[in-house]
Amino acid sequence: MKRIRFCQQCGKYTLKEKCNSCSSQTIINSPQKYSKDEEIAKYRRQIKKEVLKNKGIL
Repeated sequence: MKRIRFCQQCGKYTLKEKCNSCSSQTIINSPQKYSKDEEIAKYRRQIKKEVLKNKGIL
């Protein structure tokens, strides 16, 4: 399962090992508190959808 990663240089979140914006290395960030309006919610939903597809639920 993929984990949400954080770029320390530009402050953006991504699922990739290199940042899309600045091409620097990203780190695995500790999980933030749940909020439907949080900035990384789309990544959390993307990972969840991927897991459900792999299990054959979706």
